[in-house]
Amino acid sequence: MDCGIFTSKSVLLFLSLIFWAAGAALAYVGAYVIRSYNSFDSFIQDKYTLIPAAIIIGVSVVMFIFGLIGCCATIRESKVGLSFFFLIIMVIFAAEVAALVFSFIYQGKINADLERSMNEVFMKYDGEGGDNNAVDILQSQLQCCGVLNYTSWSNTTWFSSHNNTVPKSCCKNTTECTGRMDQPDLLNVQGCEVKLDRILQDVLGYAMLVILGFAIIKFFGMLSVCVITCKSGSRRSGYQPLYA
Repeated sequence: MDCGIFTSKSVLLFLSLIFWAAGAALAYVGAYVIRSYNSFDSFIQDKYTLIPAAIIIGVSVVMFIFGLIGCCATIRESKVGLSFFFLIIMVIFAAEVAALVFSFIYQGKINADLERSMNEVFMKYDGEGGDNNAVDILQSQLQCCGVLNYTSWSNTTWFSSHNNTVPKSCCKNTTECTGRMDQPDLLNVQGCEVKLDRILQDVLGYAMLVILGFAIIKFFGMLSVCVITCKSGSRRSGYQPLYA
């Protein structure tokens, strides 16, 4: 068998076989991004940051559906099948590039929108229900206090109405801590905005690396389809088995 054909078919078969694994990985990444954002949805009012995750999940569904088509078309060297497979790869490649572009665009906007949303939620905090529980959970899990730092609470209605204290979720040790600002050694003094922003940036960065990796694979897949189609039409008649 022609070395170029063998190599191209091997690449396409490998690409077809990893479609399911790639789809599963992308679905996990997309779901992980959405779950990470949903865990702190009270502080993220603008949902446009979930667009890359939605694109990733959509791409994973397409991968699961068309993986078998690519495998069969490659083995049989079907020009129709390979052409269809090429279109599939190209669409997925374009979607992944779009996801990367959106990720780059929104990565820089997370910080400003996050701080604004968090300030609104923290200002409304009264210690009971809904968003208030989200504040306590956020501060407890991330071991933080306030938006920028623990002194950010001094600008809230909670601080003035509770004897100039911060919520108990700011405390390192709730049995000894009273929430007074003159006891900083008992409080988590670092702000929540920095920590939450770092988590979201890390999640988005991880998603971008995964998308980039699969986009590179799709690019070589498209090149392989072109090699098989061109050589099949110009140099050979009929189809040639992979291991002939």
